[in-house]
Amino acid sequence: MKQLKRIKGTQDALPEKTMQWQALEKHIRRNMALFNFREIRTPVFEMTEVFARGIGQFTDIVSKEMYTFQDRSKKSLTLKPEMTAPVMRAYMENSLYAQAPLQKLYYIAPLFRQENPQAGRLRQFHQYGAEFIGSPAPEADVETIVLALHIFEELGLTNVRLRINTVGDPESREPYKLLLQDYLKHNIPNPEPQVAERIANNPLRVLDSKDEKLREVIAGAPKLVDHLKEKAAEHYRSVKTQLESAGVSYSEDPTLVRGLDYYTHTVFEITSDALGAQNALCGGGRYDLLARQLGGRDFPAVGFAAGMERILMALESQGKSLARPAVPDVFLITMGEAARATMTSWLAKLRRAGLSADADFLGRSVKAQFREANRSGTRFSLILGEDELNQKFFAVKDMKNSTQENVPFDSLTNYLLQKKESLTV
Repeated sequence: MKQLKRIKGTQDALPEKTMQWQALEKHIRRNMALFNFREIRTPVFEMTEVFARGIGQFTDIVSKEMYTFQDRSKKSLTLKPEMTAPVMRAYMENSLYAQAPLQKLYYIAPLFRQENPQAGRLRQFHQYGAEFIGSPAPEADVETIVLALHIFEELGLTNVRLRINTVGDPESREPYKLLLQDYLKHNIPNPEPQVAERIANNPLRVLDSKDEKLREVIAGAPKLVDHLKEKAAEHYRSVKTQLESAGVSYSEDPTLVRGLDYYTHTVFEITSDALGAQNALCGGGRYDLLARQLGGRDFPAVGFAAGMERILMALESQGKSLARPAVPDVFLITMGEAARATMTSWLAKLRRAGLSADADFLGRSVKAQFREANRSGTRFSLILGEDELNQKFFAVKDMKNSTQENVPFDSLTNYLLQKKESLTV
């Protein structure tokens, strides 16, 4: 029978890797709390319409990449390809706006897109992100950007760079899109089918093309920042001024756009040289149009999402580790059937005292048990044989110093807890 394997574009997180995942998640939660963001969790699948309306019918995500299926009642469901639309759906459905005018939310979630797998890009991937809902003010944009940068800085990532741009408001963008369409049609006479589709339906997406020939054309394209109405221009000026006052370095990139239809005003991207050509760690911006697209009333919002696999890759390339391997505080070694019969009760007693403990579960020789204790990385081995059992003590061996002393049963847990505390000071 053929051995089954994982699905293309997915990964197994083995114990050595899950330590890094857990440490990254802990880091994210700690720093989100510093900014008073609270966690939200949404179902792993949603009604397909949440993404068709929210992300937009003409985006690659909706048209090509979503995992969509029908349930038994013939409803169209989709595994989440992104989190902003589900968070906004949950915000409105649960009337979070009635609890407080401002909601600062964050998430850590698995997401799914059926795209061509490559380094840092998988069909099941993980993102964390923040959504600041309720404020139209540029201060909310800056708060969100500063939070995103703070998490990377606290991780110790180097060569992290912030790029910003504005995609304006609808009053600025709609006339500009016609201007851009006209320019692209006249300067790209025979576009590839995908480019032609974007020119017709979503011309701003052409601006972030990586095709070198298109880049030459894009360099001469009219810039949205030069065609902003006064309200949108003032918003962008204020964001830049406040970033500078907060000591945040940034570069402006007029070709930076987000791939989703609901963005307005500020958009930004954070990159790292540690990732090579595909260098994006995080992207986000303001999306005041999303709530209405999902059938609600207008709710101003700004947020970002960051790829966790890509962050772990960047850390690894810079030689940084977030966690050390977990090792048991003690390893129980038994000699003889009488001693082995007490193994389970001693393990329970040690764990109730707050000590991580392990033992041999294969009935191996004493020599093999010591090998296993060494392999586990434990600092202390607890040796229990017939003599120790009769005299009610453990021979406690310090595996690092090769020293050993006898400790009475009734003093064992206090002795080990003191040793553990002294080693962590």
